[in-house]
Amino acid sequence: MFSMPTYEYVCTKCGHDFEIVQSMKDATLKKCPKCGKSALKRLVGAGAGLIFKGTGFYITDYKNKPDKPAKKEGGEKPSTGGTGPKPVAPASTAAG
Repeated sequence: MFSMPTYEYVCTKCGHDFEIVQSMKDATLKKCPKCGKSALKRLVGAGAGLIFKGTGFYITDYKNKPDKPAKKEGGEKPSTGGTGPKPVAPASTAAG
């Protein structure tokens, strides 16, 4: 079943206002149901908000993701991963 939009009307003669569910293909109403005069004006409404139904629509889907990892503060140099020179252990003295 398809849902149809709700339209708001107001009569410019008697001030009667009402809502009606109509197909978008239906003609605009002209005659006021209260006073019977042909003075209806269709109002522009905001309508309902956009609603996504089903899976796959999440607020986190379109978040900005950082391109590069954050830089360390304090002037620290990144580790070289063991490619630099290794520290030398002090020589032990044998007393003998």
